[in-house]
Amino acid sequence: MSLTFISSPKCLLHDMDPEHPEQPARLHSINDQLIASGVELALQFIDAQPASLAQICRAHDRKFVDDVIRKAPEEGHRWLDDDTLMMPHSLDAALYAAGAGINAVDLVMGDEADAVFCAVRPPGHHAEYAKSGGFCIFNNVAVAARHAMAEHGLQRVAIIDFDVHHGNGTEDIFKDDERVMFCSSFQHPFYPFSGDKPTKAHIVNTPIPAGTKGDEYRELVQHWFDKLDKFKPELVLISAGFDAHAEDGLGHLRLVEADYEWITLQIKDIADKHCKGRIVSMLEGGYALSALSRSVVMHLKALLN
Repeated sequence: MSLTFISSPKCLLHDMDPEHPEQPARLHSINDQLIASGVELALQFIDAQPASLAQICRAHDRKFVDDVIRKAPEEGHRWLDDDTLMMPHSLDAALYAAGAGINAVDLVMGDEADAVFCAVRPPGHHAEYAKSGGFCIFNNVAVAARHAMAEHGLQRVAIIDFDVHHGNGTEDIFKDDERVMFCSSFQHPFYPFSGDKPTKAHIVNTPIPAGTKGDEYRELVQHWFDKLDKFKPELVLISAGFDAHAEDGLGHLRLVEADYEWITLQIKDIADKHCKGRIVSMLEGGYALSALSRSVVMHLKALLN
């Protein structure tokens, strides 16, 4: 099993505010834990390349993308929504974060890696077709999925999102694209206060009550895997948010590292069965630094199996 770790120094330069939870220290903490755990010795490391505007626009409205570029400040900060700031390095970080997913798809589809983890920021799953939000500028996993379909001819791509928040942006982009099966678990009611309405069959939303622990969580998402087995994905993408951890103050679910190991192994079984183990996992949330870094390491160990 070969596992590649993709990141970029550009992703460290995006700094919305020293007190903002989505901060560069998230990546530093992950890197430190990779070394402390010894997992780094089993990984191949690659620097991301930036996504082009044409690649971004496969998932986003061109006018919206042009507006984000126009708003990118040369100094100071610029608000995109109540939670999301841009500063002079933010646009580069967003392009490299989306580019990492594209690089990862090319690696697994070219059989140069079995699986890839993208340690990138800003995250992406709240970015809709024509709107940034929730710390997210562009939707990294959506850009990766559209690249897989456009450049590699895939007709069945699965996106699995276990962040504590609903992947409203990913749903918005793929709500009418049945080539993508989107499975999202999320605390509800909670930001972004979506995901609880009836949807088409390829959108599988699983609202989770606050306070839910691992055993209950596993029962609630177990139905995903029968649906994914019938879907037979040619590629599996993960929106890997670790803010459902019990130690993370931005959410109120009670998962622990063993739960992230469990769900990763379930996903890996699907990928092994249907698409030669091809998995691209992209970092989303996770703001309690120790819990985040421990959970990422457990996720990587499960991918390595």
